[in-house]
Amino acid sequence: MPVTRLYYLSTTFLLHCFCWLVLGAGLVLPASARTHRVHKLHHRHARRRVYIPHMLPTIIPDARTGYSTVLRGRASWYGKYFQGMKTTSGERFNRHEYTCAHKTLPFGTRLRVTNLDNGVTVVVRVTDRGPFRHERIIDLAEVAARPLGLLEAGAATVVAEIVPPATPLGLTDTPANLEAMKEGDPRPEAPFTAYLLPTFEALNAVAHQDRAATEPAGPLATAARAEMPRFMVQAGQFADPENARAMLARVLTIDQALPAEVVTSTVDGRLLNRVVIGQLDSWLAAETVRRNLQLWGVTGLVLPASTAASDPAPAYENLASIATPRETTGLRR
Repeated sequence: MPVTRLYYLSTTFLLHCFCWLVLGAGLVLPASARTHRVHKLHHRHARRRVYIPHMLPTIIPDARTGYSTVLRGRASWYGKYFQGMKTTSGERFNRHEYTCAHKTLPFGTRLRVTNLDNGVTVVVRVTDRGPFRHERIIDLAEVAARPLGLLEAGAATVVAEIVPPATPLGLTDTPANLEAMKEGDPRPEAPFTAYLLPTFEALNAVAHQDRAATEPAGPLATAARAEMPRFMVQAGQFADPENARAMLARVLTIDQALPAEVVTSTVDGRLLNRVVIGQLDSWLAAETVRRNLQLWGVTGLVLPASTAASDPAPAYENLASIATPRETTGLRR
């Protein structure tokens, strides 16, 4: 019996020693080895309590004179669940006011938001931050989302244009440059984007200023310039002037330095609006511009500049024959 009792006490003592040894070994292990499960549990619960953004904010280009900033992407809405809560700007959210949330735009910025599906437009003011999910660019208050049809659809693709601070809030007319905003999108296949769109008033003004800056002065230079053959690129011709302005905006979005403009001419009693890029010094320069536009989906046609006021679509089977052999060889290289 005494031997058995001593054996029992020894076993208990050794068991306690083993437990303390294991505990001590766990305390001296590196954090990466002894807290792996704890971190997994922590992250699992953190995803339930802490909101983790899944989308980076849209990069908005700097504002320029003569250009308007346009954003395109998905829009959603939020309503009575957030009524009275404090927004990021410090204001209390009111679902009956024309406000919105954006990730980066300064508070107080006014946006003219148009639903591309139905053409309905509202003007809202940025007072909060968000949204951060599902590739959305803007969250609208309930009163602003209702006419756009977001309450039924949940979300929709919109274009939002930054407008002056004095623009009245609320429901407004569809913008006249809606087609230009669609055509001027440099990445229509992307889920969201932001770009600069030339205003109608600045389109022809910028083109004429660029042309005047590049022309040499003096009667001798004018005479020499008149003797040189010049070419232009016709990006399209339209009966509707709105479509012509949309194409002009798209061309200038691709390359703002191009001397593009809308030329109006009458052919067979019909008024045609042509989007042309000229005057280019050589056929090689015109063909290079045409090929660069073709890479962006704009199919152009190289024409002599003398056709600007005549037949808008002359039949040239081989316009490259007008160019010199040196120009043609340089283009092939």
